[in-house]
Amino acid sequence: MGFLEKLFGNSSKKEREVMTKVKTAIIYYSSGGTNYQLAQWAADGAKEAGAEVKVLKVAETAPQAAIDSNPGWKAHVEATKDVPEVTLADLEWADAIIFSVPTRFGNMPAQMKAFIDTTGGLWFHGKLANKVVSAMSSAQNPHGGQEATILSLYTTMYHWGAIVAAPGYTDQVTFAAGGNPYGTSVTVGQDGKMIEDVQAAVKHQAKRTVTVAQAIVKGNQ
Repeated sequence: MGFLEKLFGNSSKKEREVMTKVKTAIIYYSSGGTNYQLAQWAADGAKEAGAEVKVLKVAETAPQAAIDSNPGWKAHVEATKDVPEVTLADLEWADAIIFSVPTRFGNMPAQMKAFIDTTGGLWFHGKLANKVVSAMSSAQNPHGGQEATILSLYTTMYHWGAIVAAPGYTDQVTFAAGGNPYGTSVTVGQDGKMIEDVQAAVKHQAKRTVTVAQAIVKGNQ
């Protein structure tokens, strides 16, 4: 019996469809496209679980000169110019939040940290408590800090009073993607392509996050 069946029992697909939709914000930062792709797969998984989904990017804070000097970075910024930037209102709206970021020296990138540092008002008023959260990451080598990056995000989430829905080892797809129980992580080669096949793991993580959030939302009704 899978996780969804254990949580919802023998309820029919039709019964699940009439349950309150989980509002899910998928918030990412990406300079080369990897975490944008992870966010897209997470959106697919969340929608398959019946969620209402927003894919949102954090604002770019790097100097324009730095972006212009890197053709891949510049191309990605141009390609995703129409993706809306996340706001504090999006955090308040969401029941579930999935983060996807590259590692920067074993930590989240400054762009994501800059946004998180603006959430103090929401935290102070208890607006972030009981949000269900999960995170994903990438790096250029298998031990490049992906786990530490995910855990750095979760440290903030604990201060929020959020509920972390890590994938753990709840599905075999986690092992196929490298076996990271904290959140899906991937290695990116010098050619910019993902080495591990993590699409199924990302979708499972998103579905699990939505399912846990559904239980929380239902319990609060």
